[in-house]
Amino acid sequence: MSINTFKRAVVAGAIGTLFLGVAATGALAADIKERSIKLPIVNQLDHPQGLGAKKFADVVSAKSGGKLKVKIFPGGTLGGEQQVASAMQGGTVEASMMSPAQLVGMIKEFVLLDFPFAFANEREADFVLDGPVGKKLLDKMPEKGLVGLVYMEQGYRSITNSKRPIQKMEDIQGLKIRTILNPLYIDMLNTLGANAVPMPFPELYTAMESKAVDGQENPYSTAEASKFYEVQKYMSNTRHIYNPQMLLVSKKFWDGLSADEKKIIQDAAVEARDYQRKVAREMDQKSRQELIKHGMQINDIAPAELQRMRDKVKPVVDKYAAQVGQPLVKEFQAELEKARVAAK
Repeated sequence: MSINTFKRAVVAGAIGTLFLGVAATGALAADIKERSIKLPIVNQLDHPQGLGAKKFADVVSAKSGGKLKVKIFPGGTLGGEQQVASAMQGGTVEASMMSPAQLVGMIKEFVLLDFPFAFANEREADFVLDGPVGKKLLDKMPEKGLVGLVYMEQGYRSITNSKRPIQKMEDIQGLKIRTILNPLYIDMLNTLGANAVPMPFPELYTAMESKAVDGQENPYSTAEASKFYEVQKYMSNTRHIYNPQMLLVSKKFWDGLSADEKKIIQDAAVEARDYQRKVAREMDQKSRQELIKHGMQINDIAPAELQRMRDKVKPVVDKYAAQVGQPLVKEFQAELEKARVAAK
């Protein structure tokens, strides 16, 4: 190659590189706008929910060059889940994290994930949630003004109370137990002999402190992060329902995003999901030990007693399975069976 030919090639390469750089900069400027995204949660920032929200915010910021800013509002400062979901439908709140159980009032099929004692372990839950059944449920959200991005983890719910340990099913009898605003949860607790008291999470601590309710049901991490050990003496490891946590956005907000912005948010959601599940599972037993350190008495329950509880609430499962419809219930059960076969 001659010197002149080499020079021409270098100049051409430089111009091409410059052009691509300018084009990329122009695309970035055109496709990613400066946006502020409100993301309220009911738990604190040191809770697995808060850690997942923080990871999502950090990744969104990094992938957008700081243009998309997610502002987290922890501790229910913008209201309980039902209030936040309504605000998202109206477009005044852009994003949130909550259990699908909170949305059963508008998307009845989500009750499928609340069937008591359905998931034997987290591996089964991941298999079903990240598979066709999980996607089918997310696909029902846009018509209700919401867009589901990914499933994270809340964990297994167990019962705390201020009166007595639960060693057998009869020990639940007569306890006033706060639960979420979800008919299946209310029916399940009442069937087990409790008096179910539905109320928003931000009101719960005060209700337990004033003895308006005797207890509640949530994972270890929630009990620890919310300092329930200050107003509850006993926690019994019923693990009656596995709760996924969902990262979702307002459809009004989503529809206003460019394709590049949607990709950034969806990719960040997946990255945050994988991180959050890992953290949530690591924290579960740590939270149990912290609760014990703070004086809470925690007991496990004999498998035979848990089976009695499972048998007792079977009519509740049957009732809500009929509402969901047998085709989807059968698909859910088939996915569970696939998960169990894959684990062998």
